[in-house]
Amino acid sequence: MSIRSAATVLRGLQGGGNASRYAVNCFYIDTAGRWWGPELAAAVLAQGTPASPEQLAAALQQAGLPAESRGLGALPAGATEVEVWFPVLHGPNGEDGTIQGLFTLMQVPYVGSGVLGSAMGMDKQAMKAAFAAAGLPQVPYACVNAAELCGDPEPLLERLAAQLGYPCFVKPANLGSSVGISKARNRVDLLAGLREAAALDPRIVVEQGVTARELECAVKGGGAAPLQASVLGEICFDADWYDYETKYSDGKSHTVIPAQVPDRISERARAMAIEACRAVHAQGLARVDFFYSEASGDLWLNEINTLPGFTSQSMYPMLWAASGVDLEQLVAELVEGATQCHSQIPPGGPSA
Repeated sequence: MSIRSAATVLRGLQGGGNASRYAVNCFYIDTAGRWWGPELAAAVLAQGTPASPEQLAAALQQAGLPAESRGLGALPAGATEVEVWFPVLHGPNGEDGTIQGLFTLMQVPYVGSGVLGSAMGMDKQAMKAAFAAAGLPQVPYACVNAAELCGDPEPLLERLAAQLGYPCFVKPANLGSSVGISKARNRVDLLAGLREAAALDPRIVVEQGVTARELECAVKGGGAAPLQASVLGEICFDADWYDYETKYSDGKSHTVIPAQVPDRISERARAMAIEACRAVHAQGLARVDFFYSEASGDLWLNEINTLPGFTSQSMYPMLWAASGVDLEQLVAELVEGATQCHSQIPPGGPSA
């Protein structure tokens, strides 16, 4: 998905008036953590899939690197001349503060949240604690550590059943795209879901299941620019819940923009989206997700995504398009806002 998102961002940076405004260099990071310059990056973007073993072998040979090399090594040619970085890396290492820390050390502006906002936005336990501290409504939840599954799990299962009941949802704290999430309808499901999540992340969140519609709001701004919220969108799906298969299979879900909800709910959600960004110090861009119960009128904050999908079919650019901000204008605002969001401290720290 990162490659598809990057292709959309590139199209926005090269479209309209942006074509004469920006000189764009693309870089590709492979699964071994090696950075590659525009030649391989262009090939990856054109084919829409990660570099093949053959492509990597040829690139390694050309660079004079051993096949078993790993990690950053040296930045590829052109990287040190970059004035603003636009990271389009979903999931761990891309939106959890890792690469944001690298850019901070390099003292160059970058699009999106900083280390703190990215890390808190990625870790659902930290995120929920920040939301709770800010007084934002959430469905009842419990935090679990994988170590609690060692030995006899019955006390943990008893506690979760009493606290949350069934059905409930089990989620790894630091993964996205519904990876590792399961719905537990009974104790057997709950134990299986906890073990599945624990295999992916030692930090786990368990949430009470609710009957609700899923709403989303896009946010941009930060630094000197005020945070702004888009119109709301709704995810509609023909499944028991919005799992990975439903999310990424054609025909199993669709979006409605703007979401057909009462004005008071729309206004409340847009205000809560900005409050959620402030609670975790998210800036630049973010997508904030909600649960809305028509029966009770309750609106619960679900989560924040500090580097949301940016494909042509992703909610973030579609929500802004529906709010009157087209792709070219959106990416230009994000790039221009990067210098406002990330003022760098000179080498050696602040002066006395």
